[in-house]
Amino acid sequence: MKKFSLRRLPLVAAVLLISACSTPSSRIAHHQAAFDSWPADVRQKVQAGQIDVGFTSEMVQVALGEPDRTFMRTNAQGTSEVWVYFDHGPQFAVGVGVGGYSRHTAYGTGVMVGNEAWHERDALRIMFHGGRVAAIEARRK
Repeated sequence: MKKFSLRRLPLVAAVLLISACSTPSSRIAHHQAAFDSWPADVRQKVQAGQIDVGFTSEMVQVALGEPDRTFMRTNAQGTSEVWVYFDHGPQFAVGVGVGGYSRHTAYGTGVMVGNEAWHERDALRIMFHGGRVAAIEARRK
């Protein structure tokens, strides 16, 4: 059995990072035949990573990528599929703590930088009805 060389770790990390990156251009390349059949105004929006009411799920997937979460919504008008896209930008949090125990006092501070903050991360919700975008909800910044 061969051992994994640590010298290969940066190469493996780079390959994983590059393969994880998804852009409208890379998604268009994977759906080129469908993309070429869409009207010019739709192609222009998809290339810019934008969507609009009336788009199909394939158009949305090519423009924005795979959703972070999906669910079904049922109301008086029927059942709709909902795609949710999270805000994956960096989130910051700062904490300060003070504690004590039997005449001893401790102080601490911390800073968290990451994408797992304690607030709602939904940035965009897309409702599909009959296979087409029926509504778009975008969080205000």
